[in-house]
Amino acid sequence: MHRGWGFAFKRDSPLAIDMSTAILKLAETRKLQEIRKRWLCNTSCAEKSNWNPEPNQLHLKSFKGLYLACIAITVSAFLVFVLRMIRQFVRYRRMERTSSLPLASWSSSPSMRLRELVFGFVEFVDEKEEAIKRMFRSDDSSNNPSHVVEVQADSEMELLVVIRAVSMGFVLLCVSGLWVLPTEGAGRESFSRNSSSSSRPRSVNVGALFTYDSFIGRAAKPAFMAAIDDVNADQSILRRTKLNIVFHDSNCSGFVGTMGALQVMENKVVAAIGPQYSGIGHIISYVANELHVPLLSFAATDPTLSSLQFPYFLRTTQNDYFQMNSIADFVSYFRWREVVAIFVDDEYGRNGISVLGDALAKKRAKISYKAAFTPGADNSSITDVLASVNLMESRIFVVHVNPDSGLNIFSAAKSLGMMGSGYVWIATDWLLTALDSVETMDPKTMDLLQGVVAFRHYIPESNNKRRFKGRWKNLRSKESSGGADGFNSYAMYAYDTVWLVARALEVFFSDGNTVTFSSDPNLRKTNDSNIKLSALNVFNEGERFLQVIHEMNYTGLTGQIEFDSEKNRKNPAYDILNINNRGPQRVGYWSNHTGFSVEPPETLYSKPPNTSAEHQCLNGIIWPGEVTKPPRGWVFPDNGEPLKIGVPHRVSYKNYVSKDNNSLGVKGYCIDIFEAAIQLLPYPVPRTYIVYGDGRRNPSYDNLISEVAANNFDVAVGDVTIVTNRTKFVDFTQPFMESGLVVVAPVKGAKSSPWSFLKPFTVEMWAVTGAFFLFVGAIIWILEHRFNEEFRGPPRRQIITVFWFSFSTMFFSQRENTVSTLGRFVLLIWLFVVLIINSSYTASLTSILTVQQLTSRIEGMDSLIASNEPIGVQDGAFAYKYLVNELNIPPSRIISLKDEEEYLSALQLGPRAGGVAAIVDKFPYIKALLSNSNCKFRTVGPEFTRTGWGFAFQRDSPLAVDMSTAILQLSDEGKLENIRKKWLTYSHECSMQIADTENYQITVQSFWGLFLICGIVWFIVLTLFCWKVIWQCQRLRTEEEGDEVRASEEASSSRAGRSLRAASFKDLIRVVDKRETEIKEMLKLKSSKKLKASQSSGETPLENSLDT
Repeated sequence: MHRGWGFAFKRDSPLAIDMSTAILKLAETRKLQEIRKRWLCNTSCAEKSNWNPEPNQLHLKSFKGLYLACIAITVSAFLVFVLRMIRQFVRYRRMERTSSLPLASWSSSPSMRLRELVFGFVEFVDEKEEAIKRMFRSDDSSNNPSHVVEVQADSEMELLVVIRAVSMGFVLLCVSGLWVLPTEGAGRESFSRNSSSSSRPRSVNVGALFTYDSFIGRAAKPAFMAAIDDVNADQSILRRTKLNIVFHDSNCSGFVGTMGALQVMENKVVAAIGPQYSGIGHIISYVANELHVPLLSFAATDPTLSSLQFPYFLRTTQNDYFQMNSIADFVSYFRWREVVAIFVDDEYGRNGISVLGDALAKKRAKISYKAAFTPGADNSSITDVLASVNLMESRIFVVHVNPDSGLNIFSAAKSLGMMGSGYVWIATDWLLTALDSVETMDPKTMDLLQGVVAFRHYIPESNNKRRFKGRWKNLRSKESSGGADGFNSYAMYAYDTVWLVARALEVFFSDGNTVTFSSDPNLRKTNDSNIKLSALNVFNEGERFLQVIHEMNYTGLTGQIEFDSEKNRKNPAYDILNINNRGPQRVGYWSNHTGFSVEPPETLYSKPPNTSAEHQCLNGIIWPGEVTKPPRGWVFPDNGEPLKIGVPHRVSYKNYVSKDNNSLGVKGYCIDIFEAAIQLLPYPVPRTYIVYGDGRRNPSYDNLISEVAANNFDVAVGDVTIVTNRTKFVDFTQPFMESGLVVVAPVKGAKSSPWSFLKPFTVEMWAVTGAFFLFVGAIIWILEHRFNEEFRGPPRRQIITVFWFSFSTMFFSQRENTVSTLGRFVLLIWLFVVLIINSSYTASLTSILTVQQLTSRIEGMDSLIASNEPIGVQDGAFAYKYLVNELNIPPSRIISLKDEEEYLSALQLGPRAGGVAAIVDKFPYIKALLSNSNCKFRTVGPEFTRTGWGFAFQRDSPLAVDMSTAILQLSDEGKLENIRKKWLTYSHECSMQIADTENYQITVQSFWGLFLICGIVWFIVLTLFCWKVIWQCQRLRTEEEGDEVRASEEASSSRAGRSLRAASFKDLIRVVDKRETEIKEMLKLKSSKKLKASQSSGETPLENSLDT
């Protein structure tokens, strides 16, 4: 199974799924191909069939490195030679100046002097090396005393220096950088604590509203009293002002709590602490908004209370928004995808679970079922709710209830057998609040809660916290005689809330503010009512006091007390505890700074935030049933229905999937893979296969996917292609087979070309190679000219030598020997290059001539779209919609074909006889078609979509993830390949070569062009040779022999003529048989005789005239 590249997102990122869908869309619209052509093709990526011979052609880019290396070495050798010549020439010129040798006369014109110098250098280079060395040796061994002559700088020497400098090269590297040092300025603003000229009030009232008889209330009241005593006893806080607290019991009632809040407000309080319950908090927040009294809650954790609707509400405890995000991270940490929410049906429960749903959605998880019960529900109602929950697939239960009645849920779950292995129970902070409030834990309760994971507000350890816990028993004994209730985190939040008000009042008064109240004009209209709402007064400085509270920053019992812009405590953190027989055991921490860790959060705040998956860590957890392995989190529902599997009833390519009479009712390649994956799951999966289709034609796979989405099938198993539109309705597993669309068309053998010997090289390659032959020949001539007699002589001879030497190296048959070291080095490198070129040419030509070349009118999808010929597709497959919707091919051109017989018949008939020009189908089908057709057809062009086959499950089915993992395991173990060999092994695999051995023979047609060129060249050369021989023969015949021949022709008969022609032919053969040097000597002798004869004939008339 092939692996591939992908984009890596953060765990459970919703963008990952959307990007996967987008990539599928790119593959279907062929945009992936266009991007690949743009970036991954050096020249062009035009559609080429696998049988196209161009891949065998050698391009210049294949030898680019070799040529560059050859150029570098050749040029280096040439530069060394030039530098050496310059050095010798400079020495020669100085020797002329310091010796008695006559200096050449120089022109006064600078341009003429430069020209004379250049020509002098060329003449010097043309001298033999031995002559130069002899001249230098003679100068060194001369008896003349050496002396120094100052030579003035003139244009000649300046030119030599310039030439030498240019030859050596000059490299200048300039590095400049600019370093910018960022400067930071930091400043802190502090409150101005100027002394106020006005006097402070003697006392200030603060209200406290909570339920006394509750786990939270019983811990909060002693904390309030201790805080009031400590504040009033501290002389550094509110020095001349006493802080009073007005208590009211809300009695767990929204109505009573609301009325109690109004009674508290009558006491002109500057702040109200509470309420304990979120439901009451919503109502009282309206009162606080109207009267401008800050409402500080130490226990109401409903996230919606932080909305802009309640500007005077401030939470001194943690917001459940962060707790629900920590639970979502916990679910994602163990890769669960569905949870069941069990909650109390009030503002606290509903709003908390709503935030949990949003947090889970960010992790690609969800709440599959919400089980709500009324506040104060009895055990019977709770049991009924849990019984319905137990029928769900998910076994991850998140319990978000009140601490006073929450333990009843676990009692009911225990009775229903829901506390055993396979279950996961996650409790919010309510559970630890209840357990911490009991000094001595009941063993039965611990046994009931075994394996539960609970969250608790994290409070860092400190000396103040330890001292406060040491005081707790005395504080609690003052409030009640029993002292049975223990210490919980809300006691410290209550204590810190009183101190927050006190510190804020100190800043408030230090800034010169006063406390004043005024009547509310909106409440005057209620004077006629028995409810004296007009007694409620507005805190005039309430908005300023709220701002002061919001800006406070100090360390209390619960840690750093500082608020963000949304009025939440900064640096929220939670303990994660696992309850076992020994009680709650901490397994880690959670914070929004680093996620899960086993180190306290305050030790990590100095480091950069890091919530990546690889940095998340928790200690081992003992789950319900005393198991240490994390449960998978879901089971098949207890409704007695097996998994309904829809299987397409195919009429073609039945080896992939088909109906059968075996125990499963179906068989095939896809069925075996599905069954093998099911066997790897760690749990049994009851299942039944249901055949989909009438058996006369292949069913529509889109309709099959719709049946899965409509809950008529749980999963579709078969050769189902993963396409973009289908992923909108179902979830696919990991692909178990690649399946791109390809084009099949008839092909025929290509005719052999008479110019096949030119095909191994491109035109560019031929041109560059020829140029390099000449270039190397010229370099060798330059390097050898002064050393080697074979490279000297007249210009014509030297030019011929360069050409001959250059191209004779192609066959390693050069006759000229190289003498110089540089020449031998260059020739050695060039012969290696020639060896590589010859070997590559031979290999490429062999491949072109021995591999059968096929051609087709259809070269790929582009040429098929451009034509107007009919196209065949498989009935029921997605290829039809793809061609119409994505490639905009008219439906009239597309013909649906039922089976392989119709495929073969349509291709053989062709478009003119009622068939098709080509067939577009998935590659696995085409591979079987080519094999069954004895390879009469071929695929043309590349695959133009890259998709795969997968099993389609209902959306968000947890089984899809497990099956994907199982398919990957099958691939890693090699079982996928074994199943493929069982079902998809054909009699023979089709390749681009035909089995007939005659097609591998090289015919004369491939070489007649080469033979023709050779014949023409030979004919021309032979003709020139014959003409030269006849011309030489004619010149050698003397005039006397010519006169005798002419006289004999006039007097003799025809027999004598035939004898003369025979004699002439013998003379011609005799001339041909002679050596070229002998012929030239004879011609020179004849020319000299003729010259003497002409001179003697010219002298005779002159003598006669003188005699006369």
